[in-house]
Amino acid sequence: MTVRAKFQCSNITKSPDSSTTVVNLTAVTTGSDENETWSRYTPSGQLQMVITNPTAADQFEQGKEYFIDITPC
Repeated sequence: MTVRAKFQCSNITKSPDSSTTVVNLTAVTTGSDENETWSRYTPSGQLQMVITNPTAADQFEQGKEYFIDITPC
């Protein structure tokens, strides 16, 4: 089973030497039927990633929404 969640990038912080970027995301729970449907069963959530790959870190933009798919491996 796969769970699809929608998160919004709430904050991006680069270290002083730019070796790491911390990306914080929070669950999107309102604003559309889609958001309210998935969040009915997962009403809140937070995700924090510490990224050392600049190309990966550049994929995130503060305020933008992202789908996160969770699949067993």
